[in-house]
Amino acid sequence: MTTEYTPPKVWKWEQNSGGKFANINRPISGSTFERELPRGEHPLQLHSLATPNGVKVTIMLEELLEKGLEDAEYDAWTISILEGDQFSSGFVDINPNSKIPALIDYSGDQPIRVFESASILHYLAEKFNEFLPTDLAKRTETMNWLFWQMGSAPYLGGGFGHFYAYAPVKIQYAIDRFTMEAKRQLDVLDKQLEKNQFVAGDDYTIADMAIWPWYGVLVLGELYNAAEFLEVETYKNVNRWAKMLCDRPAVQRGRRVNKTWGEEDQQMKERHSKEDFNK
Repeated sequence: MTTEYTPPKVWKWEQNSGGKFANINRPISGSTFERELPRGEHPLQLHSLATPNGVKVTIMLEELLEKGLEDAEYDAWTISILEGDQFSSGFVDINPNSKIPALIDYSGDQPIRVFESASILHYLAEKFNEFLPTDLAKRTETMNWLFWQMGSAPYLGGGFGHFYAYAPVKIQYAIDRFTMEAKRQLDVLDKQLEKNQFVAGDDYTIADMAIWPWYGVLVLGELYNAAEFLEVETYKNVNRWAKMLCDRPAVQRGRRVNKTWGEEDQQMKERHSKEDFNK
């Protein structure tokens, strides 16, 4: 028998709410301890983790390097979110929202902080004049899909992923609600990719880099262990696109950066040089 939950008049934070991320979730912002961030030799300093949002940026940086743009060399430092590294004073200084990824660019007269994954992708695309079309219509279409991802992924990650994979109690209403939305989003993407080689058209852009670590990895069966549940094989165009991007060398490298789990040869806690991939 299911007992219906009646919300209290005033919500109170219960720290023992359970779930995989319960020990780091809280209703307040700001740092909880003092610690400076490390700094390497390159102007671009990335502080991140190889979650879908973090992988977006490392793919972008590796794609820039694949094009021979040596100024895109970067240091990548791991932020262990389960250990609460994102609440250090140094990290909060570059991202007051305490979420990975965050980037500092020291190449100019003053350091520039960049946070939110889409903002970082856009910043790097503008800085290097790559992966963002200059044609107004194509550029706008790319930005449409970049913002589509930013608006949609919370339903996939915080919605479907949380209630299907991480919640301490399986709630049918929540799983049904967010499964429906995840499948609707996959259908939106599948129909777009039926007409286009890449998400925003004929060109590989930051829209692809933003969307692939979520929806591409999902249909490849590597996110939430939910491939069968979501019948991902039915989204044939998303699968075609996901496999195509997975074969790109820069994508393969980008997936490894700041990864601290899984097969040992696919892990790379920190990245400071392209030579790190040969170790």
